[in-house]
Parts: sequence; C-alpha cells; structure tokens
Amino acid sequence: MKLHDSRYTWQQTREEAFCVISFHVCLLCRFTSCLSFYSILNELNDYAGQREVVAEEMAHKVYGELMRYGQDLKAERKHHLQEGRKAQQYLDHCWKQMDNSKRKFERECKEAEKSQVTYERLDNDINATKSEVEKAKAQFYLRTHMADESKNEYAAQLQNFNAEQWKHFNNSIPNIFKNLQDMDERRTVKLGETYRSFAEAERRVVPIISKCLEGMVSAAKAVDERRDSAIVVESFKSGFEPPGDFPFEDFSQNLSRTGLDGSISNTPKGDRDRDGVPGPRSDPKHPMSRTKNKLWLFGKKPKAPSLEDFSHLPPEQRRKRLQQRIDELNKELQKEMDQRDALNKMKDVYEKNPQMGDPNSLQPKISETICNMEKLRSEIHKNETWLSEVEGKQSSRGDRRHSADNHHHTPQGRESPEGSYTDDTNQEHHTPHHRTSPPQPGHPNPDPHEFDDEFDDDDPLPVIGHCKALYSFDGQNEGTLVMKEDEVLYIIEEDKGDGWTRARKQSGEEGYVPTSYVEITMEKNSKGAVTYI
Repeated sequence: MKLHDSRYTWQQTREEAFCVISFHVCLLCRFTSCLSFYSILNELNDYAGQREVVAEEMAHKVYGELMRYGQDLKAERKHHLQEGRKAQQYLDHCWKQMDNSKRKFERECKEAEKSQVTYERLDNDINATKSEVEKAKAQFYLRTHMADESKNEYAAQLQNFNAEQWKHFNNSIPNIFKNLQDMDERRTVKLGETYRSFAEAERRVVPIISKCLEGMVSAAKAVDERRDSAIVVESFKSGFEPPGDFPFEDFSQNLSRTGLDGSISNTPKGDRDRDGVPGPRSDPKHPMSRTKNKLWLFGKKPKAPSLEDFSHLPPEQRRKRLQQRIDELNKELQKEMDQRDALNKMKDVYEKNPQMGDPNSLQPKISETICNMEKLRSEIHKNETWLSEVEGKQSSRGDRRHSADNHHHTPQGRESPEGSYTDDTNQEHHTPHHRTSPPQPGHPNPDPHEFDDEFDDDDPLPVIGHCKALYSFDGQNEGTLVMKEDEVLYIIEEDKGDGWTRARKQSGEEGYVPTSYVEITMEKNSKGAVTYI
C-alpha cells in the first residue's frame, strides 16, 4: 500500500468499487486503452489518498491550531483596547475637572471685580450711608477671598492634568501599543510555523505522488492502438465476401433476329422475368441482397419502439417506474372523485334552490368526470398487472383499490364509475349489471353511501366554531342535517369550497348544512372553546 493512513473513508470505498467495475469491464473488452484507464484509476486512488492525508494534517495541525490561536489573540487584543479606552477616559476626566476649575476661577474673578466697582462707587458717594458702604466693603472682601480660593484650586487641577497627560502619552499609551505590537509579532511567527507545517506535509507525500504520476505515465504509454484496432476488427467483422461484378443484362434477346415481320414478342413482362435471368438485386443469394438493412454504420439505424410497460428497463427500474406511474394515476383518480362529489353536492343545492342555478347544466361535467374515472381505473389495473409480473406474484387488486379509496373516506366499499359502491372486489374493473339512472331535475338521486363512511369514526370531531341558522333547512338527502331558523349549531368541519359545512346539534346529531344558510363564527382557540357533551 502506498497510503500512510490505513483508514478508509467512504469516498475511498466508492472509488475502489468503481475501480473494480472498471476492471471487469476492461477484462471483457481487453482494450489497452481501458486497461490503461484502470491503471490510471488505481494510481489516482493512491494520489487521492495522499491528498486526504495532507487535508487531515491541514485540518488538525494548521486550520485547528490557527483557529484556537486566533481566538486567544482576539481576547488579548480586546483586553489591550479596553486598557487604552480606560486611559483615555481617565485623561478626559482630568481635563474636565481642570476646565471646570478654570471656568469657576474666571467667574469668581468677574464677581470680585463687580463688587469692587460697587464698593468704590458707594465709598465716593456722599449720599450713601455708612451701613451701605460697610456692606459693599464686606461683599468685596468675600468675593476677593473666593476668587483666591478658585485660583488655588485651578492651579492644583492644572498641575494634576499636566501630570496625567504626560503619564498618558509617555507611559500608558506606549505600553499599550507595545503590547499590541508584541501580539502581532507573535501572530506573524505563528503563521510562519503553520506555513512550514503545510510545506512539510506536502513534502512528505511528494515521493508517493511522484510514483503515482510515474505509474500514470507508464499506463499512458501502454496504450497500443494497433492491438485495439485488431480487437475491434475481430469483434465486429461480418464474414461476408465483397460483392461481385454485376452481369450484363441483355434485354434484346427476345427480339426477332430474322427481321422479316418486324414485330416484337408480345410476351408479358412477368413471363419474360420468369423465363429470363433475374436481376442481381432480385436474387436473394446476391451479396447486395444479403447485406441490405444490416449495415448501420453509414445508414440510419431504426429507432427502438417505445415500450409502454417499460419492459426495456431492468426489473428494479421497471418496478420503480411502474409504481411511480400507479401513484400518479391514483392521485389523478382521487382528484376526479373529489370533483365528482363536489359537482353532486352543487347539483343537490341547485335542485333545492333553482334560483341559484340549473342542475341540468352540471350533468355533462359529471358524466365527463365519471368517464375519466373509468379510464384512470383501467390504466391503474393495466399498470398493476405489469407490476405484479415484475414482482413475480399476482397482487390483489382489491387491496390496492381499498388503499387508494381510503383517502376518500370509503372504507366500507368501492366506488363504481356511476357513483355507486359495491363490496365485490372481483368487479372492480367491470361495468356493473345494474346502472343507476341519472337524477331527474327536482328529484335528487344522491349516492346512498356518500356520507355513510364519513361518520364511522369512533371519536367525535372537535368543535372549531358555532353557527346560527339564517333560514330553515329540511335536510331531505341522507347525510344532511335538518335545522330551524335561529337554531345554534356547532361547527366541526369548515366549507371545503363545495358550499357545504359540517355541523353538530346539541343532541349529538351530525350532518352537512348549506354554508349560505348559516352565519358562522369561528373560535380563535378551538381547543376547550366549546365542549361537546
């Protein structure tokens, strides 16, 4: 083995399986180009193994180490930047204190000047009393004293700020930048070490990779075009001899040689052919006749017929394609069944309320839907028969039909093309002996089992809202619910677009009511909002 690491990954397993397949193919065809390709695949597998060794070392020693070191540097850099911000904030604080003391000193000096002017004015005024002069004098002395104190405080704050500023720009900031510089230098050194680790990993696999490349070159040199051509000739030579020369056909042999009567023979052409020598193309033993329609190299190859049952595919692929087609047909059949039920319900509503529409206008669409259902059932039966042949057993048609009809809530029976149900699974693809007559206008003839299976659940459906009857409804059809005007019902299933809403009375009776006959209020939180007892 040329691999340093004996562990095999799923990629290597896949590559080895592909190499084994290629090897068997090469043994069959024996072409030197295929054998060389197999050798190159083997060398490429070893080459890929060495690249994987390098990748693993890069992931652990280079990438992983750099990621951990990068996190440490990130935390250290954040610490240094925080120290710099703290030093700058402290210097700003000292400057604000100095500036405030400066402004206070300036303000106190202006107040002292004002008190001095007031004292001098009163002292020179002969009309001012002695008490006013004494009061102005005391105010002058007080302001002067406060100005002196502000001066001393300003001087102290100025001295402190200058000291802190010198320390900030000569000690703190240089130290912070020095730490950041050291950190960056250590980062650079670490990068150099990882670069060296990568180069060392590449250097260790270079000898093996070189051997792999030498093996590829040797395999390429082993390709022998003459030998491959000989194999092709031996495999595809026909064994036919080259066609011979065409013989001369003398069409004048039946002419009269005497020239006395100047007439020609009235022998029919077919007789002449039978009496004479046939042409080369009509001779079945002629080489050109034998090779006709056999040489596809320079002619048009006939197209393979399109097989509806996928018999041209392998068994497993054929089974999957047939199963896929059956599933698609079942979905289409379910759509047609839903459409037929919706049309029947709409027709029922039109018959009860002629002002809403003409029920006879829906009959052509219903008939078309039933015809489509019958066609789909026939297609499903045909494809299931093919599927049973593939699986090697005859599947039960009734079970599959039962599984398909479960989505339409018909567990008790099977639906016939005319909209009725039957429990006989042997008649699934045959027209029933007794057909139901189409419904007459004004006399609905609904499916007798249309609503039966929808109420076979053991647990009642949860209440999702309530409604109030705006009009009375007699509910003559099976599956509908009788209601009176202003009667309050529970909603257990919303209108699905067919104009009917499933409701429940307080007595527990359930059925469908026309959506346009009721005023519906849906609960925001159906769980626990209304409880059915």
